[in-house]
This record gives sequence, C-alpha cells and structure tokens, in this order.
Amino acid sequence: MPLDPSDFPVVVQVAFFIFGLLEDNWDGMSGSFLGKKWGNIEYLFKLYEIEEPRTMLYILKMYEGIVVVQRAEEAEKKRKAEARKSSAGGGKNFTHNVNG
Repeated sequence: MPLDPSDFPVVVQVAFFIFGLLEDNWDGMSGSFLGKKWGNIEYLFKLYEIEEPRTMLYILKMYEGIVVVQRAEEAEKKRKAEARKSSAGGGKNFTHNVNG
C-alpha cells in the first residue's frame, strides 16, 4: 500500500507542498523531466516562514532526485512498450503463393 503524505512528519509534508509550487523543468527536445526550477525557492521560504531553509532544501532535493528517477523509469517503460507494440503488430506480413 503506497504511503500517504500524512504518514510523514510535518516538515516533509511542507516540503511536498513547496515542491508542488515549484515550476517543472522539461527538456524541449526529448520531453524528459529534468527536475524543478529553483529560482523562486528563497521567496517561497520567506512566504511560508520556513524556519530551517537548509533542512527544507535538503529534503526537497532528495525528493526531486526520487521523482526524476521515477519519471525516467516510467518514460522508459512506456517507450519499450510502444516499441514492442510497433514491432509486433505494427506491420503486416503478407505471403504470396506464386506457382510458376
């Protein structure tokens, strides 16, 4: 059974919340998720009165690493499934009975 955000300590729940506010960073050519854009993190820390920004940033970066790996694995599985699908049934094989 997957964990619920409420299963974590409050500081981690706040980290999940702030992580969701950060803008995603995608590779334009491949469409791969590269992580989050961190330009406004200081503003968010001040806005939500984060008392230990160093600890919060550590949690956020750990979580980002997990999310990047998970999304890359999902994309790879999807790519492989589509490759199998296109190679298995994508083209039709015709046989011709030619008697000369």
